[in-house]
Amino acid sequence: MKLIHDPLEIENQLFNIQSERKFLHVALSVFFFQIRNNPVYSEYCRLLGIDSSQVHHLHDIPFIPIEFFKQHQVISGEAEWEMLFVSSGTTGMQRSKHYIRRLDLYRKSFMNVFESFYGPTSGYCILALLPGYLEQQHSSLIFMVQELIRRSGHPDSGFYLYDYDSLARTLRSLDTQGQQVILFGVSHALLDMAEKYGFNLKNTIVMETGGMKGRRKEITRGELHTKLKEGFGVETIHSEYGMAELLSQAYSRDSGKFHTPSWMKVLIRDVYDPFTSTETGQSGGINVIDLANLYSCSFIETRDIGRLNEDGSFEVLGRFDNSDIRGCNLMIME
Repeated sequence: MKLIHDPLEIENQLFNIQSERKFLHVALSVFFFQIRNNPVYSEYCRLLGIDSSQVHHLHDIPFIPIEFFKQHQVISGEAEWEMLFVSSGTTGMQRSKHYIRRLDLYRKSFMNVFESFYGPTSGYCILALLPGYLEQQHSSLIFMVQELIRRSGHPDSGFYLYDYDSLARTLRSLDTQGQQVILFGVSHALLDMAEKYGFNLKNTIVMETGGMKGRRKEITRGELHTKLKEGFGVETIHSEYGMAELLSQAYSRDSGKFHTPSWMKVLIRDVYDPFTSTETGQSGGINVIDLANLYSCSFIETRDIGRLNEDGSFEVLGRFDNSDIRGCNLMIME
């Protein structure tokens, strides 16, 4: 199959991937576009001794360490960037910067992901409890949730900073009315809510986005979900896996098993050999292919540790030692 060279044509194909063969075709097209048009990625591949003519499969493609986003402007192409997203972090921490050339591509990506998992936003009231993210500028998560709130069209949709009492009243009222609600929340704030109020929610999805951010003692995702289920009175806790360096998200509806959209894929690398992939079921470093990241880099080596499951889902088990604390998905090994 002939590779696609026009980035706009690649964009047109991104959200219509329906097979592994099509994913490989688009991924290789993105790889060759980025190695030719992204100076940082091109130099990294050169230093690795990569012969692009020998790249034919996903496992042939090199992944750049996510730390590159802290030191370099990782951009593919020559057009001006429209938006800057910065990773969350604690005071004094060096944060990643993601320069977005096509903001509309980000909107298309996260809206397609969300609606493929949860259906039209118009059916929900979207509530957000995201202190830390809301107080820091240039958050990709805040941008996404703002757009979901806008598109929901519900008069009660909105952000709550530290006004837990008002949020609790709104949650109870909406749930009693039978209104479908999605509550996006950072882990430490959701725990605060769960411990302070006695909920018994029947029509609410609690969506944790990760991140104790140094506010509380780190616990496993299993422990977190158990406490949240008890505090909110729900049967399951949903999770979102995303980061400032990506333009797509994975979602988990239960048990911390994340599923990706068709244009996103997770591979697991060997802990001791970052250029070798592991078998399904074995733990290792998470590598993410996000084809929507067309104008930066689609092939990113994260500092998260995880494993792939037989059903194609993946789990996040922890982080490598000495990694920066990231707000999106900090959990200790289970």
